[in-house]
Amino acid sequence: MLDLVLMVKLLFSFFINKPAALEAVALGNSDSPLLVRLPSRPWGAVASLSKAEVQAAAGTSLPKRISVVRDCFASFDQPQRPLNQRSMHRNPGLEKLGSMRHFRVQRSTAYVVPGCGTRARRNAPDPNQIYVRITLYSACLYAAKDFAFKDLQLVRPLGPSSVAVSAALASQPEHRAVVDTYTLAAAGDTYELEPGPGSVAADLISFLRAQKQRVSLVPDVAVADDQLQEATPVVAAKKGVRQSTNEVLMVAPTAFGFNEQAAQDNSFMHAAAKPGEGNELTRQVLREFAGLHHALTQVAGVKVNLFEHHLSHGTPDACFPNNWFSTHPAGEAAGGVKQPTLVFYPMKCPNRAAERREDIKKVLATKGYSRLYDMSGEEANKKYFEGTGVLVIDRVNGVVYVDISERADRSLAEEWTHNIGYKELVTFRSTDLRGKSVYHTNVMMAIGTGVAIVCADSVKDAKERQHLLSSLRRTHEVVEISLAQMDALCGNVLELEDGRGLPVMAMSTQAYNAFTEDQRRVMRRHVADLVHAPIDTLERVGGGGVRCTLAEIF
Repeated sequence: MLDLVLMVKLLFSFFINKPAALEAVALGNSDSPLLVRLPSRPWGAVASLSKAEVQAAAGTSLPKRISVVRDCFASFDQPQRPLNQRSMHRNPGLEKLGSMRHFRVQRSTAYVVPGCGTRARRNAPDPNQIYVRITLYSACLYAAKDFAFKDLQLVRPLGPSSVAVSAALASQPEHRAVVDTYTLAAAGDTYELEPGPGSVAADLISFLRAQKQRVSLVPDVAVADDQLQEATPVVAAKKGVRQSTNEVLMVAPTAFGFNEQAAQDNSFMHAAAKPGEGNELTRQVLREFAGLHHALTQVAGVKVNLFEHHLSHGTPDACFPNNWFSTHPAGEAAGGVKQPTLVFYPMKCPNRAAERREDIKKVLATKGYSRLYDMSGEEANKKYFEGTGVLVIDRVNGVVYVDISERADRSLAEEWTHNIGYKELVTFRSTDLRGKSVYHTNVMMAIGTGVAIVCADSVKDAKERQHLLSSLRRTHEVVEISLAQMDALCGNVLELEDGRGLPVMAMSTQAYNAFTEDQRRVMRRHVADLVHAPIDTLERVGGGGVRCTLAEIF
């Protein structure tokens, strides 16, 4: 009986720990190494590999260079994750095979797997038969519960210079994979580890970027081909269109104060000292802003063009520069934007219109925009349209979302959509917890490459709400936030590219804490990280969050 128990345990141990099938992934670039998964798990880089080992994975045609993928953060008993096929994985919530207890049946000792649904009988004529039946039945039942086929594919080439990658490799450190790179020796019988930095345990995603691959983070690399090809991150990579950028413009709140003009229709603001009256308020906001700047530049690797302002500028809200200009590269909006474009916007408050400083405009002019679209003249007509405060833009699919308000004129929204080259305009009206109109669209929603965040409850008109949600769901996984979460500025977040070219979601710590764990988990299915910093005073007095402080430069 004991031999039978051991046999069953060994059988399941084989299925759990069997090596991944031999496999290789070509990146479509002749200069790039071939990605290879070796038949048995390597426990580190080796000085050389035999030709036979590589041929088993790469086939008879030997590449000049290979990069061996390793799961260096998986425990010794976990199977290797395949590059391009399904693999069995454990359900960690279930009890491990091998935890057994014994009881006496007549004069024999029988062993059973816990949870067995069959009761042993003390007076059984053949205790051994009962034991075998129980063990085999229990083992099979356990196996059915413990294993499930799960797509664990890591990468999937999309073309000569783009690749889909499981987002877990970027957002969850324990799921990262590394590569070791080897070159075929002159004699042609071995592969030798390449000398120099980057040849041992290079991060897989960083390696792909170094190979000039456009990386699309997707929740599941192994979905059906047509479904994968239609995913917005994949569409963006194949067309070379970016939803997010690695470069922004920020203005440090060096002369910050409560803006009475803006407070007229911004219910997120709370009265405090005016500019010049409360130096301690300014210093506190600056300390918070410096922490945000550090998180963006030093942690996320975002490039920041940083400016300051003085009391003489008369711009207490200058730290929210995204409202007065926006930039758009050629090819944006599914090809609708024909040339690099810089846009200036009409602002409702005079002291906010003053933020369009000539010195900053001249710096923007050096960025290479061949077209200037200046809407600021509409201020004379008392028509306002405050940049990416009122515009939430799906840059990949060519859809723009606008919450119509005093700061977002409908006719200007239509004009912008047509003149910039966008394909669709979705408009609606929203209100906050206090029943007041939401002053900017970017307070109640945000759009990333693969995920969108929206407070649908703030849109009271049922038809408008349904149209908004259906439009978002066509192209994105949607995280719906509550009115209370909108009040905590969960909608005021922005996807950026980090120093590796991967999407990250920037937000305040207040917003981060207000998201539920499930909501954060959904976002991490699409971005490499959730970057946050506490800017509580700026949010409370200024009425804007992290997104408001960031003017994207494409």
